[in-house]
Amino acid sequence: MKEYKMRRGEYLEERIPDLEGTVEETFGPITGTEEFKGSDLFVVGEPDNPVFERIVVGAVEYGSKKDKLAVEFHERDPTELSPDELEAAEEAVSAKNEFLLDATGRDAKARRDSLKRSVEDDPDHDVDA
Repeated sequence: MKEYKMRRGEYLEERIPDLEGTVEETFGPITGTEEFKGSDLFVVGEPDNPVFERIVVGAVEYGSKKDKLAVEFHERDPTELSPDELEAAEEAVSAKNEFLLDATGRDAKARRDSLKRSVEDDPDHDVDA
């Protein structure tokens, strides 16, 4: 599960006021919920795009700190996809990136840089492992 921060001064509920509706519109119908760090996340059990097997997404609340967006994309093995389904791969990547940009205000490069910094700042992260 990956957690994403919003840009400084921005909040998830301001960027996407209807997270449930946005998830359904972008990925397909929500089929349930799953608990993660005390927060209920939405589960899309049968996403519209055949590249995805399952998607878990939602806001993780941290009390005094800003909420973060938690997302886990379960994707099918590309070798199992038919030629038509492979064409959907580009749409899948686009849907992921657009959703994350809308939610966090950060493009793919900014999200990667932020994740790198969080790993570098993690005292429990063993670089030599």
